Amino acid sequence: MKAILLARVSSKEQEDGQSIPAQERRLREYAERRGLIVDEVFKITESSTKDTRREFEKILVRIRKSREITALVADTIDRVQRSFKESVVLEDLRKEAKVEIHFIREGLILNLKSNSADILRWDMGVMFARSYVLQLSDNVKRSKEQAAKNGIWIGLAPLGYVHTVDENDEKTIIPDSERAPLITKLFELYATGNYSLLKLQEEAEQMGFRSKKGRKIAKSVINEILKNPFYYGTMKTKYGLTEHRYQPLISEDVYQRVQDVAAGYHKKPHKSVSEPFALRGLITCTKCGCVVTPEIKKKRYIYYSCTNAKGNCKRVYVREEPLIDTLSVYFDRISLSEQQISEVTCYLKEIHESESRFHSESLQALRKEQDRIQKRLNQIYDDKLDGLIDEKMYLERVSTYKGRQAEIVEQMGRHEKADQNFYVTANLVMNLASRAWEIFESSEAGEKRQLLDLVFQNLELKDASLSVQVREPFLTMMEFKKRPEEWGRLDSNQRRPKSRDLQS
Repeated sequence: MKAILLARVSSKEQEDGQSIPAQERRLREYAERRGLIVDEVFKITESSTKDTRREFEKILVRIRKSREITALVADTIDRVQRSFKESVVLEDLRKEAKVEIHFIREGLILNLKSNSADILRWDMGVMFARSYVLQLSDNVKRSKEQAAKNGIWIGLAPLGYVHTVDENDEKTIIPDSERAPLITKLFELYATGNYSLLKLQEEAEQMGFRSKKGRKIAKSVINEILKNPFYYGTMKTKYGLTEHRYQPLISEDVYQRVQDVAAGYHKKPHKSVSEPFALRGLITCTKCGCVVTPEIKKKRYIYYSCTNAKGNCKRVYVREEPLIDTLSVYFDRISLSEQQISEVTCYLKEIHESESRFHSESLQALRKEQDRIQKRLNQIYDDKLDGLIDEKMYLERVSTYKGRQAEIVEQMGRHEKADQNFYVTANLVMNLASRAWEIFESSEAGEKRQLLDLVFQNLELKDASLSVQVREPFLTMMEFKKRPEEWGRLDSNQRRPKSRDLQS
């Protein structure tokens, strides 16, 4: 059988760290032991979580065009995928007898004859490979939240500010000498109460105010500027309002006067009070896609119905109790026994070894690049002293290298903070699933809604029936729980159960 070998790393740094040659050596040794004929070796340096993976698509094209079954050999599951998107494509090719997938470290071979236990092991490997990516993503989110708390703006500088590097070679933003005075003027004019947005736009055009692309400032842009608290020293982020560390363009008093003018004096604020409902915002109508909303009848009964916002639905009212009853069945299906939890956790410990290797290789490669950059910084300093480069070129290179060093430190921090014991996290999730219904019954409406949103997705109401989809990883737990007895136990050697195992 012809084989395609896939060696993949997620960054140039890992490639420099000789991860690809080590993978290729193991893949070739495996192919020789299996009697596979190596047709081509793909060496890919990219992230498996990117939307577009050009090289991986080339592999799929080769497999589809081949007239005979092709073996796709990879070191481990996470070298091929860290999400379920690829599973759909590979599963179709497997069922068409176009590909036989070999995962060396997991000892897993998937082909047309693979049983449900093999597919489950594949799904679980993908799920917990994906958990590592999600943990890194969580660390990025935490670092952004911490940056916001420290008053650091993340993203493109607001209009009126520009990005630069301070005396400590750290990235910062400062007022734009061209546009900042014009923005200050716009606030002052509008605060008088004598200017409409249209008139303010005309003033901006007369002052020569232009966007960063040289275009005239639209009325909507001026409106956004006037609403933005950043200009008086407070930035609006997804984590709330935080005082930032940059130079403001106006005072808070001017900003507040502008908001008063915009809102109009003596205007009473409208406050909406909503009742707590467990299923609010979680269900849509199957027919028209509108949100299914709750309302109270006779001051005690909760009913749900389509809002009929598009005018093409007949409103059918459904009591909350039968909807909750439908969901309670799924809570029971995702609940694993203590023995099942123990069995899966042991299996995940074995998968964790390959994740640890990936984690270690990433840190090693980043440290090597950091050392190389420091040597280059020392070298360009010597070049400057020797007169080989001028002051301007020296500062530009220092800025570039320092910026990359900061990025490396951030990346290393993410890896070091990533929860390597992801199987422990998995164990906690499985225990949560086992107590989900108990937790649900004892919670308030808001907490119930959070739990439902964690477990379920795409809930749809058709007439009086609720259509339910379970999120990962709870879907995998549900599949594991209902697996037939002939699947056998997942053993520590990561091998597929043989017929004699099933008969014993």
